Amino acid sequence: MEQTVTLKLRISALKYMADTMLKTMQAYRDACNFVSGYVFSTHDLNRYSIQKNTYYMIRNLYGLRSQMAISCIRTVVGRYRTILENEKTWIKPSFKAPQLDLVWNRDYSIRWPFVSLNTLEGRYKLPFYPVKGYEQYFDKDLKYGTAKVVVRHNKIFLHIPVTFEVPDVSEEDIEHVVGVDRGINFIAATYDSEGKSSFVKGRSVKQKRAHYKELRRELQMKRTPSSRRRLKAIGQRENRWMQDVNHCVSKALVENNPKHTLFVLEDLSDVRRSTERVRKDDRYVSVSWSFYDLEQKLKYKAAMNECLVINVDPRYTSQTCPCCGHTEKANRIKRIHTFVCKRCGYTSNDDRIGAMNLCRMGTEYLAESRKSISLSGGAQSIVPDVTSVPERSGSKKVGGQSRSHYRTVTSPSASALGS
Repeated sequence: MEQTVTLKLRISALKYMADTMLKTMQAYRDACNFVSGYVFSTHDLNRYSIQKNTYYMIRNLYGLRSQMAISCIRTVVGRYRTILENEKTWIKPSFKAPQLDLVWNRDYSIRWPFVSLNTLEGRYKLPFYPVKGYEQYFDKDLKYGTAKVVVRHNKIFLHIPVTFEVPDVSEEDIEHVVGVDRGINFIAATYDSEGKSSFVKGRSVKQKRAHYKELRRELQMKRTPSSRRRLKAIGQRENRWMQDVNHCVSKALVENNPKHTLFVLEDLSDVRRSTERVRKDDRYVSVSWSFYDLEQKLKYKAAMNECLVINVDPRYTSQTCPCCGHTEKANRIKRIHTFVCKRCGYTSNDDRIGAMNLCRMGTEYLAESRKSISLSGGAQSIVPDVTSVPERSGSKKVGGQSRSHYRTVTSPSASALGS
């Protein structure tokens, strides 16, 4: 199984070298706008046809090297295909910020702790600031993709995608199950198969995001040159900070659990559609909370630690009693974040209840998966059925039986899910 991570290296360069890099990035951006205009006028997305008609003009007008000219065409074609896939119509993209794409072994190469970069004036061999833990990614057996040169706050960064092999993990290897309930009051509440619980508080995160929101609102209302400069300076600061929080949370979840752990998450792909049932003042927080980013970071970190991550149906996970199985909306008191079972009286935090039910669903998933594998000799595997729901108090049964949490599919491997 292959895993890809992005290395972010800060380049150390003298002033004249940095100026040359910036000129190269500006020329690359201008060439992208030139190709974008050609594609928009012809509606031609065939790379070889575009290269035939624009290659020499790009080189003569902007002075780009041969590989840079080809990379420029690929960048524009990729942007147009993304727009057509999302918008279903022809929209001309505009490349505003200076940028540069470099191809491994043609435009850039690495020999620790130096990186060789191609520019309009030839190759520059520049040192980069070493980052702890990055040494393992500078190996001849790894695959390096197309790197991007990024300038932020007058600092030059090189973003390099690195692909490497990680061991495959099957359900038979799993020895530990952890249910992870994501939320706003608690970024993550966990409950594992050993009965241990943990919480990552989200109040400080919520307060800081509210501060950024209010700051943007005040600056936008002023409409002065200084306020616009301030907005530009803020930029993606909140987004970068939130990503760092998610990195820390996902790293802690993986490091605090052993290898061969199954992390069970709720499938929150339709969480935006539930905003109509949320108070108007709280909709911004609910819609913009980074559930997906945390999930993606947990998945790739889990894969590197020989763990699995699955998604299950989120319905009634915070309304079902983990002791007696009674499901009722009144069990959960959202106002005080408390769960009180109306049948057996079991009381706990509502996020912890969600994590407990997710852990139970993960345990059931493993039991059914291993049973299916033993019966079929490895020809079948179980995957979560996100369309199914647990039997609710007072609900009807389908065909005389309660709905199952999982469905069986045929696959050549015993491993059902990876990250």
